[in-house]
Amino acid sequence: MGIPCLIEGASGSGKSASLRNFEQGEVGILNVASKPLPFRKKLGKINGATYEKIAEAIVNTSLNTYVIDDSQFLMCFESFDKVKETGYTKFVENGKHFYDMVKFIIDDLPNDTIVYLLHHTEKNEDGLIKAKTIGKMLDNQLTLEGLFSIVLLANANDGKYTFITQSDGTTTAKSPMEMFDLEIDNDLKMVDDTIRDYWGLPKRKKITPKQTTTNKTENKGE
Repeated sequence: MGIPCLIEGASGSGKSASLRNFEQGEVGILNVASKPLPFRKKLGKINGATYEKIAEAIVNTSLNTYVIDDSQFLMCFESFDKVKETGYTKFVENGKHFYDMVKFIIDDLPNDTIVYLLHHTEKNEDGLIKAKTIGKMLDNQLTLEGLFSIVLLANANDGKYTFITQSDGTTTAKSPMEMFDLEIDNDLKMVDDTIRDYWGLPKRKKITPKQTTTNKTENKGE
């Protein structure tokens, strides 16, 4: 049983920057929007990641830590591709495809595999900061945060970038008791180490660049 973790936050709140302390070969990055990483360090990644590419990369690469960067674009891009279609079905299918990906992580991956979904936020009509979807119809079918035991909120305040780990009633942040302090540095490598220690999981794997499918894919495309 794999572990999906949701890292949510507004654009510019430090989600992608939280990868900065990983080393090459420690993490597989599935880059949905094909954006450059916001730091100089080179990390292997697959650009233009789709549901199919994500599943293939995770199955075929012998890592146990992965990041899906800008995961909300999986729903957004599918919505744009079907913009001319009418009816309610396309919204249900859109939600199901995202749900199926999270269930794949939970049901089909080894129990030492953690997949982090970096995801934009929005405010609903009640002022709650939540994971961004493509509208009320999808929200009525799927409470996205309900699929995750860990939801961290990226926060930027006066040049300080942190993760909020518990809700104050205005966010959907949550984490197991005593896993984290209420506010921590936006360091996803530290988060990964903490989760593994808390649940007694094997340590993060590291492979050489020539072994990683993500690195080969990036070199061909850049």
